Amino acid sequence: MAKPNYSFEKRQRELAKKKKKEEKEREKAARKAAGLPPVADDDAPDVDDAPAADASPAGSTGA
Repeated sequence: MAKPNYSFEKRQRELAKKKKKEEKEREKAARKAAGLPPVADDDAPDVDDAPAADASPAGSTGA
């Protein structure tokens, strides 16, 4: 049985990621040149989705 070539797979993932990023930059530049508003990134977490830091009840001692 042939062993997997992880270096090749990693390089392919890196190339795909780079290509996607370049395409995104091209689209962003085209939108900016056309005077259109920027598209919201799906990768950025929304403020509403973030868990609240003070979600635990105040004064709770756990006893």
